[in-house]
Amino acid sequence: MSNLNDLRSIIRGRVLLAGDDGFERVRRPWNLAVEQPVGAVVEAADADDVVALVQYARDAGLTISAQPSGHGATGDVAGVILLRTGRLNQMRVNPDTRTARVGAGVRWGQVQAVAGPYGLTGLPGSSPVVSVAGYTLGGGLSWFGRKHGWAADSVTAFEVVDADGVRARVTADSDAELFWALRGGGGDFALVTAIEFDLHPAPRLYGGRVLWPAERAPEVLEVFREITATAPEELTAWYDLLQFPGSPPLVAVDVTYLGDEAEGRALLRPLDRITALISDSRAPLPVAELGAITAEPTDPGPGLSHGELLTDLDDIATKALLSAPIDPLLSVQIRHLGGALAQPSDSPAGALTEPYSLYLFGVPSTPHAATAIRTRRQEITQALAPYLGGRKPYTYLAPGETAATAFTPGTLARLREIKQRRDPRGVFRSNFPVLT
Repeated sequence: MSNLNDLRSIIRGRVLLAGDDGFERVRRPWNLAVEQPVGAVVEAADADDVVALVQYARDAGLTISAQPSGHGATGDVAGVILLRTGRLNQMRVNPDTRTARVGAGVRWGQVQAVAGPYGLTGLPGSSPVVSVAGYTLGGGLSWFGRKHGWAADSVTAFEVVDADGVRARVTADSDAELFWALRGGGGDFALVTAIEFDLHPAPRLYGGRVLWPAERAPEVLEVFREITATAPEELTAWYDLLQFPGSPPLVAVDVTYLGDEAEGRALLRPLDRITALISDSRAPLPVAELGAITAEPTDPGPGLSHGELLTDLDDIATKALLSAPIDPLLSVQIRHLGGALAQPSDSPAGALTEPYSLYLFGVPSTPHAATAIRTRRQEITQALAPYLGGRKPYTYLAPGETAATAFTPGTLARLREIKQRRDPRGVFRSNFPVLT
């Protein structure tokens, strides 16, 4: 095996090895509960650095794992070269063609800040600090997915470096096989250096969080079901059971509506009949402020998560969900899906026929807390077992799970064939490799 010190002579960006100042910090993922025993960290200066790194790894029999922001890490990176693409941060938004081109280091909050003043939006999730590239390679389940589908459905081109170290611009016309795999199949097939995608009209956006004490949870869930039963595709609602440290348990509904305030309030009027309101932040909202709705942390921290798709949310399911407090979990979230997400998609993610998703999250502050979180998580999923869809979005996968859970058998087989043909030496390893 080559001496990893050789990397310093071919990379114009920064190379850090074990023992170097800063190595322990830069190798950490977003989720600090995950350990990453990598052999080196490369912070590429540009796409040419990525080419040099791939050619080096190919010749040396090494593996590269790209993590723009570190989200979705599993720890399955022993001895690999960890590629950080934060310096690939060029971004161009064209309001006339409603398109964007972003480098692999760009995060969603940056896109929204530039696109929003033009009355346009990308298809981000709940956090502004997640990278566009990593999120989109996993399909991308957006606030606006009910209206516009997966974020990957809006991609028109990828700029990549393949397993031979050759740069290419990949489109549906130039390389249909690779283009298909990259639109939701993960990062196993090429290193993406930039993405081009369509933006969508958002001249008006209304949204926010409505919060009550947990005693109102059954009533709030009943109203949530009422609203989502007839919601237009422009309206997205999430139901949240919350248990913040040192605070009483709470229940919330988070919403966005791609339309004006009066229409949004009318659609959500059933919420107004629930008493004991604590707060209501619903208001006209710039698309750049989407992250303020759930106010997720914007700095790395430890976490244990688990996601599922739900086939129904009937009376039995809601009773099972509310049968006991969520503690020691921090949150239990149900997202309304459907709409465009349920329509056919020529991508590995395919159609999401399940109408809801379930996402559980806890902070493992101690080993005892981690055990308690896993126990409570298992109790909830077992109680809802008859309603679990059997697969889940790629970006919902957590350490210990595999890509096989995210795809149908036919899709997984196709992705594996592409991986073996495009990267037979195993130069690339995504967070959830398709071959394991």
